[in-house]
Amino acid sequence: MIATPKLMTVTDAAADRIRAIMDKSDKPIAGLRIGIENSGCAGVGYTMEYAEAAPAGDDVVEDKGVTLFIDPKAVMFLLGTSMDYKVEKMTSGFVFDNPNQTSACGCGESVELEAVSTDAMNSFMAGE
Repeated sequence: MIATPKLMTVTDAAADRIRAIMDKSDKPIAGLRIGIENSGCAGVGYTMEYAEAAPAGDDVVEDKGVTLFIDPKAVMFLLGTSMDYKVEKMTSGFVFDNPNQTSACGCGESVELEAVSTDAMNSFMAGE
């Protein structure tokens, strides 16, 4: 069996932060659901929400001990994305390093994403 590459990955810092947040939840959480929605001046923003169970139809990514559920509408825009958690002098938060991002607004609240090509998706699925 050939291992399929991960749709998304998380850094150690992101995995640590996700676990810390989930540990503080007052109910059991199965994972973090990631998606995109229309937002801001650049076009879309990333969404994150707790998932108490695996949403039907979502892709499941397990990386560094955390589980991500990827909204099927977002897969073609998130392929190859790495999620990090950064702490800076005045801010902290999750940051997405997305190879499909073509631009971002000046305030950093939204991005413009381009869907991956069919050839890129086929290469991904083939493990190349």
